[in-house]
Amino acid sequence: MASGMVTAVSVMPRTDDNRSAALRSLPSVDQLLRLDAFAKLAKPALTRVVRELVDELRAAALDGSLDAEAIQRRCAHPALVSEVTGRCEALQRRRHERVYNATGIVLHTGIGRAPLAPAAIDAVVGATGFAVVEVDPVTGQRDQREVAVATLMTQLTGAGGALIVNNNAAATTLMLAALTAETEVVVSRGELVEIGGGFRVPDVMKRAGCHMVEVGATNKTHLRDFREATTEKTRAFLKVHPSNFRIEGFASTPSVADLRALADAAEGDLLVLDDLGSGLLCREPLPGLADEPSVLGSLAQGAHVTCFSGDKLLGGPQCGILVGEKDLIARCREHPLYRAMRCDKLTHAALEATLLLYRDADPLREVPTLRMLSAVPDELRGRAQELATSLVDLGAEVLPSDSFAGSGANPAKPLPSFATALPGGDREASLLRAVRPVGVFARVCDGKVMLDARSMLLEDLDTVALAVRQAIAD
Repeated sequence: MASGMVTAVSVMPRTDDNRSAALRSLPSVDQLLRLDAFAKLAKPALTRVVRELVDELRAAALDGSLDAEAIQRRCAHPALVSEVTGRCEALQRRRHERVYNATGIVLHTGIGRAPLAPAAIDAVVGATGFAVVEVDPVTGQRDQREVAVATLMTQLTGAGGALIVNNNAAATTLMLAALTAETEVVVSRGELVEIGGGFRVPDVMKRAGCHMVEVGATNKTHLRDFREATTEKTRAFLKVHPSNFRIEGFASTPSVADLRALADAAEGDLLVLDDLGSGLLCREPLPGLADEPSVLGSLAQGAHVTCFSGDKLLGGPQCGILVGEKDLIARCREHPLYRAMRCDKLTHAALEATLLLYRDADPLREVPTLRMLSAVPDELRGRAQELATSLVDLGAEVLPSDSFAGSGANPAKPLPSFATALPGGDREASLLRAVRPVGVFARVCDGKVMLDARSMLLEDLDTVALAVRQAIAD
């Protein structure tokens, strides 16, 4: 219900006469649609809201929860106009709206993970009409839709081939289905992870048609475990980055290089497949992410095929990317599942623009995700102070904060940051999320609303300050 709506007191009429009187007091849909106060509201939305409202009132009259007097109060002109207008506004509000991320979680799954670079946004806008997808713009002949991004990816990684699908879960499934169906795949028990939505590696392997052979213990798997599990039915060793948790202490598992050496030494044509998850492609070290495995590192260690996400540490749109030996990637592309998993023109446009920044520009400056993650404490303190200064009359102050990469990258290890802290709690955080046209997502900690500087760009600060005032200044 919209704010300002009148809450009726239930009088529970008990007789048929009461119910009849209540029903007679109901306004008609046509009567309400003709009110001058609704003249500027969009007719489709208005019609839907009015019909729903009249239906609700009728049901309340029939079940005895509203009598004629209560219905008349509910339909009094000011209350009715406020309720219908509020419902129409809520009905027409898009769910997928832009928000500002002040949570400190850079790759926040709930609000869309990686923000696109301006160049990628321009590319998406440019591709919303007719755009080159499966045609060679020079010859006019039919062509592969992923040729541009595949070429860029091979240039950036040195891999023989590349393929793009709709997310990394799809990439993992396609890789296993195309390369290991009806064969055995050996994987460490410590890497049988479950990601969001109950998506589990064992289930993926089953659906892909391969037979999982789990080895080792939860915390420690040795290379000999893989060796002893290898039979004539074994086709691949699978390595999965446990990106949403971390085991500390007495824990280890063979590296990609270890598995490649074992595969090369074994009889038969064994593959090493690496589900890398977060997809760190940047060549420069990122603060706090020194232990995060990289795409280049996976390939350098000998993975035959590596798959990873496009919308995490890569900083692009949601997609799954496979890179590896040319003939193996070709087999993945030829598999029937590929057509069901391939990406549309908007994803290809955004990914191409992002990869061009890696190839031709400075990704640490041009890719927002990398820019946020690489920000140093002094820069973050200054950013938080700038916002606090503009909100000093609201009690803003700068406090140290723990931020996170998010989306499974470097799990459980905070990145030092600073936040603009405001007095308040869940109520104020809710008001910030409800600000229009652009809401602000913050976090609540120890009786304060924390606006973490790491996940906000410098150019966002003035708009965030206005949103804060709009939400809680009164």
